[in-house]
Amino acid sequence: MTTAKELLTKMRLGTSVAEFDEDLENYFVRTNVFHEFINGRKDIIAGDKGTGKTAIFRYLNKNFSLIEELDGKLLIAAFNPSGSPIFSQLSDQNIINESQYSSLWKLYIFALVGNTIIQGDTRLEGSQLDLLLKALGVRIAIPSPKNVFGTVLSRLPNFFHWKSAELSMTISESGIPIIVPKIEFADRDEKGSSSDFVSPEDALAILDRTVSESGQEIWVSFDRLDEAFHGQPDTEVKALRALLRTYLDLSDLEAIKLKLFLRKDLFRRVTSGGFVNLTHINAKKIEIIWDEEDLLNLLARRIRENSDFSTTLGIDNADDQAIFDRIFPDQVDLGSRKPKTWIWMMRRIRDGNDSKPPRNLIDLISHAREAQIRKEDRQTRDFTSSPLIEPDALRKGLTQLSQSRVNDTLIAESGILSLEIEKFRGGKAEHNATSLSYILGTSEDNVMAAIKPLRDIGFLEETGGTFKIPALYREGLEVTQGKAFQDDGNPEDDD
Repeated sequence: MTTAKELLTKMRLGTSVAEFDEDLENYFVRTNVFHEFINGRKDIIAGDKGTGKTAIFRYLNKNFSLIEELDGKLLIAAFNPSGSPIFSQLSDQNIINESQYSSLWKLYIFALVGNTIIQGDTRLEGSQLDLLLKALGVRIAIPSPKNVFGTVLSRLPNFFHWKSAELSMTISESGIPIIVPKIEFADRDEKGSSSDFVSPEDALAILDRTVSESGQEIWVSFDRLDEAFHGQPDTEVKALRALLRTYLDLSDLEAIKLKLFLRKDLFRRVTSGGFVNLTHINAKKIEIIWDEEDLLNLLARRIRENSDFSTTLGIDNADDQAIFDRIFPDQVDLGSRKPKTWIWMMRRIRDGNDSKPPRNLIDLISHAREAQIRKEDRQTRDFTSSPLIEPDALRKGLTQLSQSRVNDTLIAESGILSLEIEKFRGGKAEHNATSLSYILGTSEDNVMAAIKPLRDIGFLEETGGTFKIPALYREGLEVTQGKAFQDDGNPEDDD
């Protein structure tokens, strides 16, 4: 007879963080978002944290040459996939406006792509592109994103006052053409430039022509942008607005395409207050949305990857729902008004914006599995028809999930809002205008404006005229179910 612990040790779900999941491609799902992206119909993928933006990039990066639709294309990562984000260095630079940031992004893209293609094709050494890179002081032997970005930053003062660049040609005594780069840097108060000179945008055109002549198309991808400017909201907004502007400016290039992976909340912040040609950006943007059926399928796919586990449990040919029902109890809390286990999970992995990231589901079940194994260590049982993971283990898994999301997401990424969030610690889950004004120290007339940022990040959600803290964050903040105000006796919703 197989014990429950033996089965649980065979049950592996992978890691919820794509950067660390070595088995990602085994259960990666080629969704509509993926197909729209690889076919070039969409360039910007937006999603909440934990919804799979980085998973798409990692899968593409590893399998790019094997995907038929991407034949003739080259993917260049403009960021470092691990370690400290290279763009965080921008916070230390004296850049004052979006125009300067846009110049920086263009020069970085020019240097990164230019050096990369020369490294891959030595015939380009001595070309116009090669000479221009050298003249700008950004010709780099090993063009990693970190090396290129660091070099571009070191040249920053001159780049901001780049008046012109030209490539002059003379003929040697033997009749051989000699191309000489010439760069001019303008004084701070100097205006204008001669139309005879090659502008920075023309430098990108030279790069685009060089790539086009090679028969390739290059995709320059940007990810981890939400990590790059942590604690620097002004820098974040200016830099990323400029990156979106650069995306629009480069959209006319034939062989160089920018591909952006952005958090939805970050995209909203960056474009709030107006953004010229936002409709053009939205037309090329697609959002990652996970329906509950998608999440169940994702979970089942990961479970099926455990062939030994699936065979022992007898679920080799089972459908998604049957797999779930074989592992989990029918209900976590018994009662006619209590939800089924799957609904219980869905209500507890969501935030106030109704975002249900796969990361939360995988973490919840992984924590529950660990809690169940600890119980089996204390009291071994043979597995028959009872749930493999029991209700108490799921409750303990939720506690760990809530503590993690409060600490690693809600508090860690909310900046100054973390002070407001902490005011709710140890209180009740449901509030009205009166209780909110008391907690936040503001008038009832101003309370809607005061809680808007908290609603935007999914910490509060409006339900029937009151505001609730989602179950996802309650245990992590020691918040208990119930109303923080006196009521007329209406029954509380059963969460």
